Amino acid sequence: MRRVHLAVLLGFAAFATALSSPSTSTTHNNHRSTKDPKVLILGGGVAGVIAARTLHRKGIDDFLIVEARDELGGRMQDYTIGVPGKQYTIELGPNWIQGTQTDNGTANPILTLARKHHVKNQYNDLDGSVTTYDYNGFKDYRNLLDTSVDQFTQIGAVAGGRVKTQQVDLSLQSAYGIIGATPKNMYEAVCQYYQVDWSPDQNSWIASAWNNNFTFDVDMGGFSDNNNLCIDQRGFKTIIQAEAADFLQPEQVSLNSIVTTIAYSGDGVTVTLKDGTTLTADYVLCTFSIGVLQYGDIAFEPALPSWKIEAIQSMVMATYTKIFLQFNEKFWFDTEMAIYADKERGRYPIWQSLDHVKFFPGSGLVFVTVTGDYSLRIEGMQDSDVQEEVMEVLRAMYPNITVPDPVAFHFKRWHADHLFRGSYSNWPPSFLPGHAENLRATVDKSLWFAGEATSLKYYGFLHGAYFEGLNAGEEIAKCVEGPACIGREHLNSVVDASPYPFVSITP
Repeated sequence: MRRVHLAVLLGFAAFATALSSPSTSTTHNNHRSTKDPKVLILGGGVAGVIAARTLHRKGIDDFLIVEARDELGGRMQDYTIGVPGKQYTIELGPNWIQGTQTDNGTANPILTLARKHHVKNQYNDLDGSVTTYDYNGFKDYRNLLDTSVDQFTQIGAVAGGRVKTQQVDLSLQSAYGIIGATPKNMYEAVCQYYQVDWSPDQNSWIASAWNNNFTFDVDMGGFSDNNNLCIDQRGFKTIIQAEAADFLQPEQVSLNSIVTTIAYSGDGVTVTLKDGTTLTADYVLCTFSIGVLQYGDIAFEPALPSWKIEAIQSMVMATYTKIFLQFNEKFWFDTEMAIYADKERGRYPIWQSLDHVKFFPGSGLVFVTVTGDYSLRIEGMQDSDVQEEVMEVLRAMYPNITVPDPVAFHFKRWHADHLFRGSYSNWPPSFLPGHAENLRATVDKSLWFAGEATSLKYYGFLHGAYFEGLNAGEEIAKCVEGPACIGREHLNSVVDASPYPFVSITP
């Protein structure tokens, strides 16, 4: 077994060396075939690679993955932090396998890939290993965290009843109000934040319930309620890069290739890159983030139809920012997690220790997470100013000791990154099932879309991107193999089930 494992690693290393170029390079992969492929896959993240693997398993190898960065992995990005002799690989993007496996039940496919490629991950006790603070230091309000978990479970159950009776969707904020759980103070507010990541007025009540249940509730078909943190020093991206190395040939990937224009028709597609290179194919699969599609970074010729634009603009691209600090010595909480309550909601509230026996003991690493508008705020600031604010909070949490400045500090600006425009998708109250159908739908049968945002059940999750890549690959394979390509149907209009009483709201 050890010899086989070594061969897999050597194969992956050789493949990565053949495909990757220095980060400063702007050239394409020199091994790319000059022959026009049948399928262009735009984006080499989880959805793109799994779609390519699906085509390969169907006997279709006439495809090309077009990736803007110098490596595969999409938002699975890492960074080496630390002073010389004390450096660690940390995850800037996805970090957890969310929902793992219960006994011999169905395994999360991300867990399956991690097992296959020996990517080290560790159970992260997000609810049971928590210390709580406010701006005066330690304050025990863990009972409110338990209450918040119960409240989230309750609003999920009520949401299920609303689905059965075909009641309209509302925001999570409305849901908390309806069950009498609107936060009354900053402690209740930060515990609610811990459950929903950002402002509940930006989250669909019903979609949040099924999104949670289909991943974490085994009775609803979920995997498990566990979350595993990736601590592999090769990076979490290894699961997708090593999987790609199992089947991809160098000529099937074009790195450092930024797409600017997609021209499409019923007869095929032409993709233009930033350097003027054109690529043609019968079908194109777009796996860009919803943020990129919303921002208009890619020009479509002709312009996308109104039903597709409405679907794209109805979704929300959320931003989730982890801010990493390294100190010479650990001085903070011994639990895995900590929560900080402040009068300003969202002000550096969620902390996690990586200098923990389960993760990187002796590393001196800790990180704090901000989301939503607060993420956008700090992206517009200098690193030194963000560090100063973070240290104000950390020193408030520990008023009785002298807290030193960090020896290393880093965070990624996801919203400002033109290749992503945020971290992952979020379903708002105004986004209807018809919008979800239209987001996945093909245009002129040649233009396809896939990614975590197009997943009805698993939007926002890595396994959502996996399943969408799998499904798109299977459906495109039918088009390549068969005499007729059906594509995915769309709705010309997403209508209100109960029309407004006004005949007109315009003169």
